[in-house]
This record gives sequence, C-alpha cells and structure tokens, in this order.
Amino acid sequence: MINLKTLEVWFITGSQNLYGEETLQKVAENSKTIVTYLNEVDQIPVTVIYKPTVKSPEEIYATIQDANKSENCIGVITWMHTFSPAKMWVNGLKILQKPLLHFHTQFNRDIPWSTIDMDFMNLNQSAHGDREFGFIMTRMRMNRKVVVGHWQDSESLSKINSWMRAAAGWHDWQGAKFVRFGDNMRYVAVTEGDKVEAELKFGYSVNTHGVGDLVEVMNKVSEEEIDALVAVYEEEYTLVDALQPGGAQHQSLREAARIEIGIETFLVNGNFKGFTTTFEDLHGLAQLPGIAAQRLMSKGYGFAGEGDWKTAALVRAMKVMGSGLKGGTSFMEDYTYHFNPDNRMVLGAHMLEICESIADAKPNCEIHPLGIGGKADPVRLVFNSGPGPAINASIVDMGNRFRLLVNDVMAVSSFNPLPKLPVARVLWKPYPNMHTGCAAWILAGGAHHTCYSQSLSADHLEDFAEMAGIEYLLIGKETSIYQFKNELRWNEIAYK
Repeated sequence: MINLKTLEVWFITGSQNLYGEETLQKVAENSKTIVTYLNEVDQIPVTVIYKPTVKSPEEIYATIQDANKSENCIGVITWMHTFSPAKMWVNGLKILQKPLLHFHTQFNRDIPWSTIDMDFMNLNQSAHGDREFGFIMTRMRMNRKVVVGHWQDSESLSKINSWMRAAAGWHDWQGAKFVRFGDNMRYVAVTEGDKVEAELKFGYSVNTHGVGDLVEVMNKVSEEEIDALVAVYEEEYTLVDALQPGGAQHQSLREAARIEIGIETFLVNGNFKGFTTTFEDLHGLAQLPGIAAQRLMSKGYGFAGEGDWKTAALVRAMKVMGSGLKGGTSFMEDYTYHFNPDNRMVLGAHMLEICESIADAKPNCEIHPLGIGGKADPVRLVFNSGPGPAINASIVDMGNRFRLLVNDVMAVSSFNPLPKLPVARVLWKPYPNMHTGCAAWILAGGAHHTCYSQSLSADHLEDFAEMAGIEYLLIGKETSIYQFKNELRWNEIAYK
C-alpha cells in the first residue's frame, strides 16, 4: 500500500508588495510556523511543503506551474495571511491542475484585547483577504474545499485530513491502468460504461486482456513459488482438512496459489493498479480466482467481479485514501435482505471475493462448489466482518455524467451462526433506515456492486467527487425520499 508521507501538499501564502519587507518577513515566519505544526501532528497524513509568499501575478503563476509539474505534489493549500488582490491570481488559477484547499484561518487564535493596534490589524487581514480570494474562485467557477477555523483546531485538522486523503486517491488515479480479464457479465447494464469518457474525466485507462494472456503467465509459475505461497496460506489462515497437505483437495490450493502468483505477476509487469474477472470467461483457468482476488485487494489492488471496471477503480482509490487508517475496504455487493420488522438489515457478500482487510478474526481457508462458471471448486477465505460505522459507495455512468453515490451504514455483529454460507460476509443497517435507504439507492440508479469501507467516511468521498467534478449523492441519517427525489430532479437540470 502507498505510503502517504511520500506525497506532498504545497502550502502557498498570498500577500502583496505594498506591505513592506518587515511585514512580509513576519508573514513568512507565521506561514513556516503553521507548516511545521502541520507536519508534526498525527492528523495530517501527507507531507506539507512550505512555499515562499506569493506577491505578484508572476510569482503566483510560476508557483502553480511548478505544482502542476511536481510528481509528488497532490494538491495545494492557499491562505491569504494579509490582503492579496485577487486579479493577481487569475492566470495562475486558470492553469491549476491539482486539487485546491482554501484554508480560511489566521495566525492568532484570539484577539489580543489589551494590545491590539493598527499594526496588528494591518498584518492580520485573513478575514477579508480570504474573502477577496474566495470571490475570484467563485467567479471562475472553480471546485475547491474551504476549511474555516484556527490552524491548531482539531476540527480544522480533521477536515484537512479528509481532503488530503481524497487528493491522494485522486492523484493515484492519474495515469493509472486497470485490466479486465475478459469482458463484463453478459447483458448486465450497470457494469458497462464509457471507458473513453472515464479516462477523460478520471485520468485512468481500462483495457481488456484475454484470459489466455493471463494463463500464459500462470503457466510459467514455478513449483517453488507455489510452495512458498502455500506456506503463507498455512501460516495466515485456518485451512480446512481437505486443503491440508495430503488432503483430498490440496492440489486445488496449489492451483489457487498459481492463479494468485500469475495475476500478481501480470499486474506488476503491466503496472496495473487493479483488475476485474468474470465467471463467464475462465478459459484456461482451473477455478474462478477467489483467494487471489481477496489477497490482492488486501495488498491495495482494486478489484471487482463480472468485469465491473468502475468499481475496481473505486476500490483502488478508496484503498489509497484509507491507507494507515483503522478498518478495511473491500469490493462488496448487497446480496440478500433480513426484513424482520424488529431488526431489518442487509447481508453483504459476493460469490468469493471479499477483502480480508474487513475480517474480524483469522479467516478460514475453505473450498466449496460454485454453481456458476462451470469450473472446479474454487478456494476462498471465509470470515465475518465486525460492527461499526461504514460506507457503501458506487460510481455509475448516467450517460451524460458519472454519479458517485454513497450510503452511510452501520455494520452489526452476526447474531446467528452461518455454518452453511461458504463466503465472507458482513451485516449492516443502511441509514436512515432500511426502507428509505434502499429506496433512495434504487431511485439514484446505484449499482449492485459497491466499495464497502470501515475506514473512510462520506466526507472523504464528497471531497473526492469535488476533485473529479462529478455528481455526488449522499444517503445518510437525514435523508428523506421527498427531498432525495427533488435532489435528483435538480441535479438532472444542473448537469444538462
């Protein structure tokens, strides 16, 4: 998984030459103090880089041009310590290609009541300097994040953290490659989409490789490599008797290891950040990849079943955004419902491929028949997922735009054993309730495939959608069907 501290956010302070050298030196000192603090607190996940105060159109343009060209720069934070006339920023903002956070803060937290004078007032002008800057971005119709508050406040730091994580996910998409092994499931609508428009809008490319290309790589996997991975399986999971050395289906475990090594080799050699498979295109594979998809997701790769490249890319982005946070992130599907009026909930799962990062205990490694795909019994990890707040997110192609749909949910512990269910699973209650949450999802055209995350919140995805310039819809605690329908209607007009 990516180390977010290798990424940079540039801190750019705005002022002007009218203030004189003494004031500008103080501005620079204050900005450096803020940057030092941001780099020292745990809430800030990436490295913040101090940039000299910009005081002219030329300095602004040059700094933003450098930010665009920097491979490690994932975004910029701007702050108008004093008054920075906004027309100076026009040409620089016109070329900005990185996400922007406007930090409406000031160096001092409190007004120094007994000593405040006009010298202090002339130095500390963020209250109206940032409003001037805010106007020009609104006039230019620029997407950005606005955070208001003191730079040492935990609430401000939390909002900056959310934006930085979203920026890391967005940065990771730029130039990313995702591979589909085979096409998507036949006749399915929501897993389709415009891959050309996705590359234009999101920055990543999606291309299909025949399953034979993967099989060719798999056939080169050595017995020694398989031995080593099987040893990992034996150490990290509880193997059922049939998969143990000497067991009746131990060879199936070795074949699963061959598939995992082959897929990972293919991804590494092709510099891919995620992949899809489909049970309708398995020619040359002995079994549908189960444990392979689960383990590769746990390493940070994006994955989705049935050729669903949009969800695979979203899983990867959310893996990057959640790097270092408690909880896991996985490809998911609403599988079946519990409609008991006293305890309504969703059972989420998939045929095989749920990431072990959301497991609440050591997974079992099992083998069971799969009544679809026409191949040998696939090996998979089986586990429950733990309770707590989570989100489900889905990107769908609406024809004239992409829509990011997010549902706040509350996962719950399994209250009954599931001894005959041979897949990893999670139980959750959608907000605001089962009836409204599911109805809103249907009305919004949300997919049956999602990315489920215990580590991220809807705030991360809202910031991400803002950076991508796509429609964002939240189904949360306050959602009502009446208001949600109106939002859908208004968005339909806004995006025409």
